[in-house]
Order: sequence, then C-alpha cells, then structure tokens
Amino acid sequence: MFYFDPMYFVFASPAILLMLWAQWRVKSTYHEASQVDAHLSGAAAARHILDDAGLHDVQIETTEGVLSDHYDPTERVLRLSHDVYYNHSAASVGIAAHEAGHALQHAHGYAPLVIRNIAVPAAQFGPILFTILLIAGFIMQIPQLITLGIFCYAGLVFFQVVNLPVEFDASNRAKQLLTEYRIVDGQGAAAVRSVLNAAGWTYVAATLQSVMTLLYYILRFSGGSSSRD
Repeated sequence: MFYFDPMYFVFASPAILLMLWAQWRVKSTYHEASQVDAHLSGAAAARHILDDAGLHDVQIETTEGVLSDHYDPTERVLRLSHDVYYNHSAASVGIAAHEAGHALQHAHGYAPLVIRNIAVPAAQFGPILFTILLIAGFIMQIPQLITLGIFCYAGLVFFQVVNLPVEFDASNRAKQLLTEYRIVDGQGAAAVRSVLNAAGWTYVAATLQSVMTLLYYILRFSGGSSSRD
C-alpha cells in the first residue's frame, strides 16, 4: 500500500530548500540586473553573437511567458520572452546571450549537448513510465516492475546530470562574449554574472532533487522490500 513516508522528505528537503533559494535568487538578481543598462536589446545582442559566429540562419522570435527563453535545436530558433527580446538591460542581454550560447554549442557539435538531446526522451517519458510501473508493481506484487520503473527514472537523472555542463558552458560563453563585444560595461558584466550564476543554481537544485529521489527509491525498494509491503 502507498503511505506517507517521512524518510522521503529527509532525502528531498535539501534539494527543495536549495530550489526555493535559487528561485528567489533568480528573481532578485533579474530585478536588479534589469535596472542596469546595456548597449543593445536582448534580441539585438543575440543576433550580433549569432551573426558573428556565421549562424545567420538561426532565427530569433518572441515567446509568451516570463523567463520562458529557450533555444529550439530542431527548428534552429531562439525564442525570447517579451522583456528579454526588447529591453536594453544587463538581465536581457545576459539571458539572450545564454540562449545564443546553446545555438553555438549546437553548431559546433558540443558533446554534452549532443548527449543531452539524445537523452530528451528518457527525461520526458522516464518519470511517466516510472509511475506506471511503480503502481503496477504494487498492485500486481511484482518487484521486478518496480525495479524496471526505477531504471526508467534513472533516465531523468542522467539527463539532469548531463544538462549541467551544457548550461554552465552556455553561461560562460555568454559572459565572455558580452564583455568581448562590449555589449555591457563593468557594472553590466557583474550584473550578468549574478543573473546567470543564480540561474545555474536552479539546474543544480533540479539535479540534486532527481538524484536524491532516485536514491530514496533505490533504498526503499532494495532487498525485495516491495514484496513485503
């Protein structure tokens, strides 16, 4: 039977607390960096970076939402939220340059990005299969189904771990290029670092949460304990 297990929160609470802090930090640094002027808008900064790299075919579009910015490798499109696309601030150019960094990774065949893209289905469907197999294993009293479900969830963990160097590299490229192209001054560069470093912690927190969740289920169901519940 399913029941409330306090031990899960022992495993999950560090990641949850880190995520709450990281999200607060992102909002705080984004607000501060939005007050620091940049020489270009987010869209113009991204266009400059892409064109200088010869990526004239990568399009830049606006998208709905706040901080919903992303690079779509299948359509080769940078999608920037309204504020990031139009505003001339350190926050806008920092986020736009980060997404442009992903386009550069894609163009150069950056290995962790290639591996991450291959692992996308595992991240999308792994948790769903895990839930189905976990419930089926309980109902049918088949521990092997639970074990298989845990392996499916490990696909999400793999994706999260591989995603870390991808995000950190994109941020490092953004910091370097914005300074190199003089899109931001010294104050702007510091503001960009604050925003991107804060965003980096959200990826660390997400990875930690998935790792700790996986460890919990491994320990919870190791030794055939599922068959005795």
